[in-house]
Amino acid sequence: MKNIVACCAVLILIVGCGPNVSMKGKVTFEDDGSPLTKGSVIFSTPTFQASGEIKEDGSFVVGSLRSNDGLPPGTYKVAISGAEDMIATGNPTGQPSYSLIDPKYNSPQTTDLTFEVTPSTHVYDIKVPRNPAPRPQ
Repeated sequence: MKNIVACCAVLILIVGCGPNVSMKGKVTFEDDGSPLTKGSVIFSTPTFQASGEIKEDGSFVVGSLRSNDGLPPGTYKVAISGAEDMIATGNPTGQPSYSLIDPKYNSPQTTDLTFEVTPSTHVYDIKVPRNPAPRPQ
């Protein structure tokens, strides 16, 4: 009898976990709604991470093993990187890049963005503030 109960519990856990959820969205600036045109979005937990490249229109698709395989349901910290290469823009200031968004969103440790992924959530549009620090001259 104990074996039957244990087997049923394992089956419930396996069925309840379900497949990855396809996730996509768009990153825009909160001040004017223009898209963040480069960078990446990272969904992370202490034991899992998935990311997506931000395209020129601000859109992204999340993947963990492949570029669009989604992620398991759960609560995620969401970090965003979006940097301008200062050397490529003719400004070799010793800094390789300038974060286009508020740097607090660049890391899972400092971001305050979280998102609950459920089987019914497939889109996460994100509005971020611009970097308050002046661009190096």
